[in-house]
Amino acid sequence: MRTYVPKNGDISRDWLVVDASNQVLGRLATEIARLLRGKHKPEFTPYLDTGDFVIVVNSSRVRLTGRKMLEKRYYRTSGRPGGLHTETARERFEKYPERVVRAAVWGMLPKNRLGRQLLRKLKVYGGAEHPHQAQQPRAYALER
Repeated sequence: MRTYVPKNGDISRDWLVVDASNQVLGRLATEIARLLRGKHKPEFTPYLDTGDFVIVVNSSRVRLTGRKMLEKRYYRTSGRPGGLHTETARERFEKYPERVVRAAVWGMLPKNRLGRQLLRKLKVYGGAEHPHQAQQPRAYALER
């Protein structure tokens, strides 16, 4: 018995729309990461990109539990001495709600070339509108 390994021509990628309204951020991010990796498909292979494209709408309506809005911090640096910048989840959420969702999903993907390739298939929008109607995406219902 030989192990089946899908080839690039055999992999079919769908476009899925996920509504983030009233979803808890971490639970939403795990489900999105699972869809991006392709773990929901029978032809899943750990070292190949077998996942789907995911469009996340209404990212500005996602929920953070507990005191995470006040206590969770995001860090970035300019690389220079004294160049560390921090902001709370509330500050980032008010300016860029898309980046909060993208950072949560990135934390659940592999930190290598495959993970970066998977992250390019994630499209996040703050409102209900998205410019990907030509791809005929289908709605994906998340379980609560």
